[in-house]
Amino acid sequence: MKICRYDDAGDRQRVGLVQDNGIHDVTSVLSELGSFTYPLPKQDPFIAKLASLKDSIREAGKRSKAIPLDKVKLLSPVANPGKIIAAPVNYTKHLEEALADKGIHHGNLVNEIHKAGMFLKATSAVVGPGEGVKLIHTDRRNDHEVELAIVIGRTAKNVSAAQALDCVAGFCIGLDMTIRGPEERSFRKSPDSYCVLGPWLVTTDELGDPAKLQLSITVNGEPRQDANTSDLILGVGELIAWGSSFYTLHPGDVILTGTPQGVGPVKAGDTMLAKIDRIGSMQVKIS
Repeated sequence: MKICRYDDAGDRQRVGLVQDNGIHDVTSVLSELGSFTYPLPKQDPFIAKLASLKDSIREAGKRSKAIPLDKVKLLSPVANPGKIIAAPVNYTKHLEEALADKGIHHGNLVNEIHKAGMFLKATSAVVGPGEGVKLIHTDRRNDHEVELAIVIGRTAKNVSAAQALDCVAGFCIGLDMTIRGPEERSFRKSPDSYCVLGPWLVTTDELGDPAKLQLSITVNGEPRQDANTSDLILGVGELIAWGSSFYTLHPGDVILTGTPQGVGPVKAGDTMLAKIDRIGSMQVKIS
């Protein structure tokens, strides 16, 4: 199942079931989430109930007409992530390019992931592909980083790598946009719009094995990054296990699995096209 969030022509946020002939509006299923009082839940309520909503989503999809993808603005498939955990230098060839390129490391010590650990990106950075990226500090190098993004589906703490996939709601494409410089990673990677998630959430039962997915990105048609998740130093299960040993993971939390070699600068007016096997592709404009 592929689930998206989108703005329709009336600029209203909707939930859609993505099928071959377009998007089917299934916003009606949100009535099954119930009501919430302050303090609000720590999790994304829709992602938390997604497994139990699948039958309702299918039925709602049958009742609605298909909307062409080019008629909507795609938003992040996760509306309320509690946290975004990101894995740095989780591809060997990216570690090698980061060590060799002063434009990337800026004199910072670049360790492989076992030593570097993971880091957090601000949830306020999240946008969907239809919203685009708005660059800041354009006097400095701003880079694209395409990644497989994991969306957690149930509360998890201290899970094993073998159990980890049972905690996953699905996967999407992630763009970990980055300002290069000497500051802490989280600071440079968390401006508004610097975390693009999309084009939709693909549930685990549809995606299959996340360990052998080709991922790529082009900028204005120029190939930049092209690799396979089989090249990850720490795989999906290991990242979830490690993250859950430090944090309690809640439904809607996102783990960015790391970017491969080929990162490069972008500027206003550029168009990025990111693809991952069995997920799809998303076009993101830069302003």
